[in-house]
Amino acid sequence: MFSIEQNKTRTLVLNALFITLTFLATMFINIRLPLMGNGGLIHLGNVPLLIAAFVFGKKTGAIAGAFGMALFDIISGWTLWAPFTFVIVGAMGYVAGSIAEKMPGKKVFVHLLAVAAALIIKVIGYYFTEVVLYGNWIQPFGSIPGNIMQLVIAGMIVVPLANGFKKRVGRTNSI
Repeated sequence: MFSIEQNKTRTLVLNALFITLTFLATMFINIRLPLMGNGGLIHLGNVPLLIAAFVFGKKTGAIAGAFGMALFDIISGWTLWAPFTFVIVGAMGYVAGSIAEKMPGKKVFVHLLAVAAALIIKVIGYYFTEVVLYGNWIQPFGSIPGNIMQLVIAGMIVVPLANGFKKRVGRTNSI
């Protein structure tokens, strides 16, 4: 078993790792699409975010998403979006992790539900963010397809792998 200090250090390292992975996957594994609105960036930052949430829980999911993607916004010139991203993507990680932790049932279905919940948070959160930032109720609809694609792609990658990661982490913790 881990001591309290080892647990704090382990948590800190895991959070830092997933913040970094989320940031890097958002920054460097992306495709810009020629869509109306701001939904023209498809990235894989949601992959490490969902892995963090499903394997290590809601707090790590929230921290990875909030800090990793807000850091991307700040560094990549989308600074105005950073506070919104921090809240929206942090909520995505927290809710996805909460569903994965607490909901009974076959984990594949639970993880699919968690991805769906994160998708709803992302679509609604960024829709209203664009309304606030641009004062337009119509233009934000152009961002919805890109936001949906991000989470559908992330779900297709993470859901089949999450149980294997969880089992593997469980084995290393018992050594």
